[in-house]
Amino acid sequence: MTEQSIPAAETVVVDLPPVTGTEPPRAVRLRARGGDRVFLTVLAGSGILVLTVIAVIGGFLGTRASQALRVAGTGFLTTAAWSPGNGTGGASKFGVAGILTGTVLIGLVAIVIAVPLAFGTALYISEYAPPRLRPLFTSLIDLMAAVPSVVYGLWGFLFLEHRAVGVAHWMATYLGWIPGFHVTGARVHDPLAPLTVYTASTFIAGIVVGLMITPIVSSLMRESFSQAPLGEREGAYALGATKWGMIRTVVLPFGRGGVIGGAMLGLGRALGETIAVYMIISLVFRIQPHLLQAGASSVAALIAAHYGTATPFELSALMAAGLVLFLLTLVINLAASAIIARSRSGRDSG
Repeated sequence: MTEQSIPAAETVVVDLPPVTGTEPPRAVRLRARGGDRVFLTVLAGSGILVLTVIAVIGGFLGTRASQALRVAGTGFLTTAAWSPGNGTGGASKFGVAGILTGTVLIGLVAIVIAVPLAFGTALYISEYAPPRLRPLFTSLIDLMAAVPSVVYGLWGFLFLEHRAVGVAHWMATYLGWIPGFHVTGARVHDPLAPLTVYTASTFIAGIVVGLMITPIVSSLMRESFSQAPLGEREGAYALGATKWGMIRTVVLPFGRGGVIGGAMLGLGRALGETIAVYMIISLVFRIQPHLLQAGASSVAALIAAHYGTATPFELSALMAAGLVLFLLTLVINLAASAIIARSRSGRDSG
């Protein structure tokens, strides 16, 4: 048996052209034609129109409020009293410190009530409800947003207020050590003490407004939860996760931005509520930090109460208060939109 020699591996040298430089990538441009061009034009025009309307509203409020702002100066943001008069002399003293504080407190109470309700409702509809009943539940929740504000106000004034004073009395009795739940002058341990000190309060107005904004917050959360990727859901199940384990590791992290953004958008809606709050609260022009005590304040309710009988200068002061509320809600809504857009659910839906 003869041995055969194995040839050594040959090295092949390939001459490559010299690299003279890196050519930039060619830009690819897609030009919309026909119906696409019309659609993009309509979208751009709608966006410009919305921004124009917002700018016109802000400019109108700023112009009408200029007279009052010149008289009040920076004290407009730090004064709690509301006595504009005719704008002359030392008797004119007005500002939004008190009513703006009341507006924010009503909004915070509404958010504390609305967010848990909206979160549980959205999670049940998107994850636990039978598929055949989900459209029905969704429609019922969305119909709550179509109920007029005056109906909520009447319900709160005629039905809720007299039944909520017992809850307010209990909270003042056992939670009065918390600063916000303390009621000045209330005889909490006297069974014969009148309960009128708990009516027309920030707490009751916040409950009504919270129920009003629950459909809006729930809708945003539900859409965010339903967009959780199917592949990640199935992957969690494949790794042995339970239903709640999949929700906790996939759905809730994915919808975190929707939850936060929905809560902030609901807060912006709550700050501007007018009729329902006006029908429930008793306006006071001071900083009122006691949530359960009678007497509250709201910028929108102030405008509704004083607009019809206001003097020209007081009307300018009301416009200044409206301008502050407009800027506050605009900032909150912009922040909520930014949070939703930066979340995974917002990017995927965009």
